[in-house]
Amino acid sequence: MFVEKVRTDILCVGGGIAGLMAAIRASELGADVIVADKANTRYSGSSGAGNDHFMCYIPEIHGPDIRPIIEEVQRSLVAGMTHSDFVPIWLERTFDIIKLWDSWGIPMKYNGRYEFAGHGYPGKPLLFIHYSGQHQKKVLTKEALKRGVKIINRVMVFDLITDENRVVGALGTDTREERLIEFRARSVILGTGSCIRLYPAPNPASMFNVAYSPGVTGDGPAMAYRAGAELTNMEIPLRWVGPRYFARCGKATWIGVLRDSQGSPVGPFVTRPERKYGDVASDIYPKVFEDYNRSGKGPVYMDCRGISDEDHEYMMYFFKNEGLSSLVHHLEDERIDLRKNPIEFATYEMMPKGGLYHNGKGETSIKGLFSVGDEAYASMGISMASTYGWLTGEHAVRYAKDSESPDKDIAKEEVNAKKAMVEDIRMREAGPDWKEVNIALQQIMEDYAGSNRSETLLNAGYGHLQRLKDKTLSTVTAKNQHELLRCLEVLDLLDIGETVFVGAKERKETRGMHVRSDYPFTNPLLEKFLLVKRVDNKPVIRWIDIKR
Repeated sequence: MFVEKVRTDILCVGGGIAGLMAAIRASELGADVIVADKANTRYSGSSGAGNDHFMCYIPEIHGPDIRPIIEEVQRSLVAGMTHSDFVPIWLERTFDIIKLWDSWGIPMKYNGRYEFAGHGYPGKPLLFIHYSGQHQKKVLTKEALKRGVKIINRVMVFDLITDENRVVGALGTDTREERLIEFRARSVILGTGSCIRLYPAPNPASMFNVAYSPGVTGDGPAMAYRAGAELTNMEIPLRWVGPRYFARCGKATWIGVLRDSQGSPVGPFVTRPERKYGDVASDIYPKVFEDYNRSGKGPVYMDCRGISDEDHEYMMYFFKNEGLSSLVHHLEDERIDLRKNPIEFATYEMMPKGGLYHNGKGETSIKGLFSVGDEAYASMGISMASTYGWLTGEHAVRYAKDSESPDKDIAKEEVNAKKAMVEDIRMREAGPDWKEVNIALQQIMEDYAGSNRSETLLNAGYGHLQRLKDKTLSTVTAKNQHELLRCLEVLDLLDIGETVFVGAKERKETRGMHVRSDYPFTNPLLEKFLLVKRVDNKPVIRWIDIKR
């Protein structure tokens, strides 16, 4: 397989919101920047179809004292599992990013004002503005190209190149042509997104019917883990909610009330549709739909009946900006009027809530390696991705200016070994394909590290996972470059699955959606970060306190 060699100051792996913002800022500061994306930066990632909520602090609206807003964020969303220094650094810069995006052509106001709505508690400060993000990826791509950023689409970066605990580049494979790209860079910024397809989708027969982009498969954390970086809180799951069998994010865009089968609200916050707040009950209690079904009180419906025509038009507008155009078209095709018809909601599949451990500069535990966006453990969605992407671009440039130029001959054996692995997968004439492996992995994760976990289940599941991993490396096949991409994604998912099992076994308590049947209570002494890294090809763990 042909190997192309490319050199740059900064390599941004992943062209999502965080990666593009980091690239734009780094290029403004004079660095040579490459963005490598396995799809196309105009549409890729979980924000590719749009977004309509941006968490922020605006002094002219919230007042000059930021402390009540910080407290509200930490109490309602971060829930104590993030170092306290991240929140003020991020919130203080959000208004700068809002004004910047607006000047670039991403409309951040609605009818000439900042429209705060959704994810809100009555009587509490509202933290999210509604904005028109349907075309945000096109705008950010244009701004990156305008500043001289080189964008290489349809290339999946699948492994890092290291030298004495320093990242000096990465390896990528073209998803169309038979070629590898050997990137050499002074610093690497990982922004590949969260981890989907580790657990079965809401309707398992449709693997790609998921709330987030099905192409975000934990690539960044997985390659960093293999390189020796620390991941944290991988054992604590996150679950999203939305229409049953039509997996889509955007629950705060709905103007309605979550009601049980008898018409009673399931939460204490709203009793009638209120576009200012939405119904925050599912933010706090995402398992309500499963629990109500199990207890005989389900299903639970999003009930928008009674909203005005103006509110309906408002909701449809932001549905499209949230990336829910397919849902809007389905409602139109089936003649479903939300003003008359409640829609059944459900809880979606698990995904790791943690990610790459990093400091306030985005620096990971390996020199030259930075992490931003949904793959970073401190992620708070698109707002933090954009803000910290911008800041991390600045820090990566400072590091690159002081670092030595990477030698092309460094890690030659490592590069050759990875090249041989990729060629083996492509040359095998028989064996399981990526989908078979992915389904087997999802079954293991669901059965042994799913909504109920215990020492015995986790031990058994970890053994199954290791056998699947060994067999996959020696037998999986790819008939073309696109299937090779899927195979590499599955290998990443297997490594992420390992960190989930190791962390879940070590965290001997129930915390959030990490439920241990043999340790049913939350232990205040374990309100700490659980870090895992690979040493000599084995996972090693350690605990650290949370900075308050």
